[in-house]
Amino acid sequence: MLSRPILRVHGLKTYFYTFAGVVKAVDGIDLQVDKGEMVGFVGESGSGKTVTAQSIMRIVPTPGKTIGGTIEFEGRDLLSLTESQMQHVRGKEIAYIPQDPTTTLDPVYPVGDQIAEVIMRHQLVSKKQALARATELLNSVGIADPQIRINQYPHELSGGTKQRIAIARALSCDPSVILADEPTTALDVTIQAQILELLKDLRQKFNVAMVFITHDMGIVADTCDKVTVLYAGQVCETGTTEQVFEKPKHPYTEALLSSVPSLALRKEKLSVIPGNVPNLIQPPSGCRFHPRCSYAKQICVDKDPELESIGDGRWVHCHRWRELDLKSAVAS
Repeated sequence: MLSRPILRVHGLKTYFYTFAGVVKAVDGIDLQVDKGEMVGFVGESGSGKTVTAQSIMRIVPTPGKTIGGTIEFEGRDLLSLTESQMQHVRGKEIAYIPQDPTTTLDPVYPVGDQIAEVIMRHQLVSKKQALARATELLNSVGIADPQIRINQYPHELSGGTKQRIAIARALSCDPSVILADEPTTALDVTIQAQILELLKDLRQKFNVAMVFITHDMGIVADTCDKVTVLYAGQVCETGTTEQVFEKPKHPYTEALLSSVPSLALRKEKLSVIPGNVPNLIQPPSGCRFHPRCSYAKQICVDKDPELESIGDGRWVHCHRWRELDLKSAVAS
């Protein structure tokens, strides 16, 4: 008997009600995460990745509002919980690693106190016990001299150390799922590699499921079991990382893979995706990718395709997937 996914998002819609119009930032997104697996959530800036994570945590900023769909976590629909009930889930059962930890670490409190606060919020422990746990966590994420670090303030720490502290804070209450929102974007390349290795090690050690939000297909290939490709607030395709990289079924996925720099093709001109992500107040008719798609036909302009199951756990949002022979990451 197959186990139930630990997190299942279906038909999620989160809109922003602005003076300029309604921004359909997330417009019918599906996502499924099994226990202990890492799922890549990939797409260009503006595709809806971060808003999806915020919707799951129910921290969508004003004037945004989740207006449809379900977010099922361990059998509960998070959208049906009261704010008080959600506070017991947020940080304890589902944790969030921000893109820039500087914006979420309070500058006037030592970092140890900020981790201890999360622990004390969800567990019946003393301040001393919480600080001892915080010290253990800093050590587990590879921070040297954790007894000293817990008494330091965010401005005294490097970007890489602050990101490790954000990871330690996310792990502080042993969550089942961690949403990692581009946690390496603000770091230099060597520190990025260290953080990625750390996340992979922690995932194995704690058997925690992760949704890794990124625009970097190389990171997905290196870290993720499954991948969901987003464009303009909708899912293009989903499948195992091996399936999607070796046999993409959506033209946008092919375009993303083709635009990844390769040492093997360093003399070739880098492929780019023409045009821009559409205005989500007035998105294109039909398939939202059709204005930028070299394979588009009239049906793509006239009708929005269904997100269709094509077997082997794969889903594709394209009218023409059966007839297209798209270029894989291996080929490119």
